[in-house]
Amino acid sequence: MTKRITILAVDDEQDILYTLAAIGTAVGWKVYTENNSLAVADRVTALRPDLILLDYHMPQQNGVVTVRKIRERDNRVPIIVLTIDGRQELADEFLAAGASDFATKPIKVPDLVARINVHLKLLAKQREAEGRSIVSKGITAATLELVSAYCQAQADWFYVEDAARELGLAYQTTSRYLQHLHGLGQLQVENDYGKVGRPRNRYRKV
Repeated sequence: MTKRITILAVDDEQDILYTLAAIGTAVGWKVYTENNSLAVADRVTALRPDLILLDYHMPQQNGVVTVRKIRERDNRVPIIVLTIDGRQELADEFLAAGASDFATKPIKVPDLVARINVHLKLLAKQREAEGRSIVSKGITAATLELVSAYCQAQADWFYVEDAARELGLAYQTTSRYLQHLHGLGQLQVENDYGKVGRPRNRYRKV
């Protein structure tokens, strides 16, 4: 018998928790809820969930601190941060603390379910490769392998948005992994100034 997927949803808004629990029921997951970020680490130890959905803005404890405390108990469980703040510097701080990815509020059910499924598949890969799941802060082996494979399959330049859409990851997460691959010398990067707006980075395999 296949083990039922368990998810711990953390948010101080009961309406959000109700919505996340309803989504889980519809998909076939068991969603446990928690509205106090101070209790999250103990819940993780007790429940051993397959995935955590964590609200960025919690009144009791900073979201980054909560991620770090979760990682003290479990360095493998995917943590998807729910946020309306899309700044890359904030995403980098969360990823460095141990978050896996992001999902935007207000919640879009198809996008959230797809994002969760991506990370459940990555978790399965990590479990097959115990001992090499963490490459460096904010970088896991399974996700890096996924992003690297996408890059190697591209024949020409591509943008972060293209990769994020194809991979099912958040823009901020994808950008961090592309920067990591560039640092390893596996990708070229250049600024595309276009006609209007801020320049965008585009990447190509070396």
